[in-house]
Amino acid sequence: MEIARAAGVFPVSERAVAPAESRIPEAPPAAAPINAGINLRTGFEDDGWRTPPPVVLSDGTQIQLFKDGEGLSAAYEAIKQAKHLVCLEVYIFGDDETGRAFAELLCAKASQGVRVYVIYDSFGTRGLAGEEPEMFRRMRASGVRVQVFHPMRPWECLYSWRPVNRDHRKLLVIDGDTAGLGGLNVAAEYAGSWVVPSRREPCDFWRDNAIGIRGPGARMLMQSFARTWNYIARGGSTRRAELIHNLYDGELGVMAVVPTLNSPLRPFLYRMLREARQSILMTMAYFAPDDPLIEGLCSAARRGVKVRLMLPAKCDVPVVRLCAHSFYETLLSAGVEIYERQCAVLHAKTMVVDERTTVIGSTNLDYRSIEYNCELSAIIRSEEFGRQMCTLFENDIGFSKPIRLAEWRGRPIWDRFVLWAVSRARYLL
Repeated sequence: MEIARAAGVFPVSERAVAPAESRIPEAPPAAAPINAGINLRTGFEDDGWRTPPPVVLSDGTQIQLFKDGEGLSAAYEAIKQAKHLVCLEVYIFGDDETGRAFAELLCAKASQGVRVYVIYDSFGTRGLAGEEPEMFRRMRASGVRVQVFHPMRPWECLYSWRPVNRDHRKLLVIDGDTAGLGGLNVAAEYAGSWVVPSRREPCDFWRDNAIGIRGPGARMLMQSFARTWNYIARGGSTRRAELIHNLYDGELGVMAVVPTLNSPLRPFLYRMLREARQSILMTMAYFAPDDPLIEGLCSAARRGVKVRLMLPAKCDVPVVRLCAHSFYETLLSAGVEIYERQCAVLHAKTMVVDERTTVIGSTNLDYRSIEYNCELSAIIRSEEFGRQMCTLFENDIGFSKPIRLAEWRGRPIWDRFVLWAVSRARYLL
């Protein structure tokens, strides 16, 4: 899934300058386009980011880090190269130019004899009562096996109706030895022009992360997909779709969690925060955690750990952003650094502890992700990959605004009340 990227250099054009008395008045220059720091094309001119080389683990597994639409491009190219099997699980399969391009490719692979399996979430893709897009009917007609996770319409359910519990995972497995996961849905706002040309403005695209996995490590993700598929086909407890592997040891772990009040995610996160000794870098699209996790971040900062949070300045769910704001004063007072990513919608969900342990995937820090959704994250224990993630965090800082405690305390009283009220209701978000 590796994509080579060339670092192009654009020379500055020169022109002769006429003497002052003979110059023709020029029209004022057009406003420069806003640089949203989104990876729009091969090269680093648009966002200053150079795709790093893959990291090789001791068992030969290769981990490739992708930024923004490059991840969907890698997924598209991997599907093109599939010989035997394609498994795609996604929350949103957009009925737009990007989604239809993927649908056509999946139809073509199925027509070639490749076994193609697709899982999409009913609410994420169709909304509360939407009809299934035509592209899914075309996929089924071409031989693609399509499953719908927890249909919103009760009469479409094969088993019990569970409208609150959603499949928020994003996973692709090719031929059992290549896989990808992250925060990217199959839709135009995530892809940019990497898959098909787009006329949208840079700020219309979303900032996100993904990883490609090649080698033995991909087998765990194949197991995760198979468990979810069997749960949808046979019903029963959602625990059938859970897979926890190498949670606290090993170079590569998988955390495929299901809706539960006793999620293993909470104790895992608490332990990571307690054991941090040098740094915690967190990039989080939806930040509405419980009080113990806020205290864990503050406690780490007070004992000298450098804690830095990257949170959205633009959010597709504004109330969640308000909820995050309700914690700012507490966090800043403890010494936590907070940056708000500007221009683009921040959709990434990553954490790096001590520049070695990385968590990356679909899991947000809110009650919905932890208690109500099926989520998927990879745990990578590698200093080389950790350094790559730290470099990516620094790149985002260049497109962010730091939040200062003195300025934050100057907010009006009514704003403080709104944030307090929203924080009290965060368990509903």
